[in-house]
This record gives sequence, structure tokens and C-alpha cells, in this order.
Amino acid sequence: MEKIDKLDKKILQIVMHNARIPSKDVAHECGVSRAAIHQRIQRMIDLGIITGSGYHVNHNLLGYSTCTYIGVKLERGAMYREVVPELEKIPEIVECHYTTGPYSMFIKLFARDNAHLMELLNDKIQTIPGITGTETLISLDHSIQREIPINGDV
Repeated sequence: MEKIDKLDKKILQIVMHNARIPSKDVAHECGVSRAAIHQRIQRMIDLGIITGSGYHVNHNLLGYSTCTYIGVKLERGAMYREVVPELEKIPEIVECHYTTGPYSMFIKLFARDNAHLMELLNDKIQTIPGITGTETLISLDHSIQREIPINGDV
């Protein structure tokens, strides 16, 4: 991966905290032109350093009050590639990780309530071929959400 310089890091620090900040404000804070900011951001997108932008949505206000993490055990770890497309069909699943440890996979989903969660588990997730077991952990509170700090050598 190409190295990024101090200006790139400063830009990242700014846009990571507010992706909607106008380029002119980033340029002013960095002491460079708007064109330079656009070029730097595009370069970091092309390099895969910046992978997206968007809005954070309050799932509670949309009616999804239950945040759940589910450890998934597979018949064989190699079945991961077959199970992921089936999990992608469940829109309430927002993250999926292939993991080490007691679970082959760890997923995060949002449900409207416990009844909806039970429906997702019993009628959708646990019926996927290759899944042999699940362990459900319900999040009681969301305390920290942030990106990694941008400092040092990257």
C-alpha cells in the first residue's frame, strides 16, 4: 500500500468525524486548495483507504430496538462461503465476520423486538444449511462507535 502523508492524515481526521463537511472547510483547515482536497480524497478512495461515506441511522427511531450479536457454528468452517450469500438475504443482518475461536462466524443484526429476533433466528438463520448452532447476545447499550485514530506511520 502506498504511504499517506501528513496532509492525507489530517484530511482523514477531519472527514472521519464529519463526512458531510464541505471541501472548502477542509481546505481552509488544511491550508490548501479545494482542488487539492478533492484530489487527495479521490486518491485515498482509489487506494481503498476511504471505503465509503454515508449517514449513521438511528435504528431505534426506525423501529429496530433490539441490537443482537450472534455467534454462529458451522458444520465445517469452509462452509462460510456458502452460508454468507444466505445471510445476505436477511436485511436485518448488518455485519458478518468470519472468526477464530468458538464460532465460525459472528453476525450483528437489528430486530424490531424479541419476537422478531426469535423469528429471524428460528425461521431464517438456523434453517440455513451448514449452520449447526447459534449463541445470541443482546446488546443493552451502545457506548462507543468510532474509527481508528489516524496518527503515526500509516
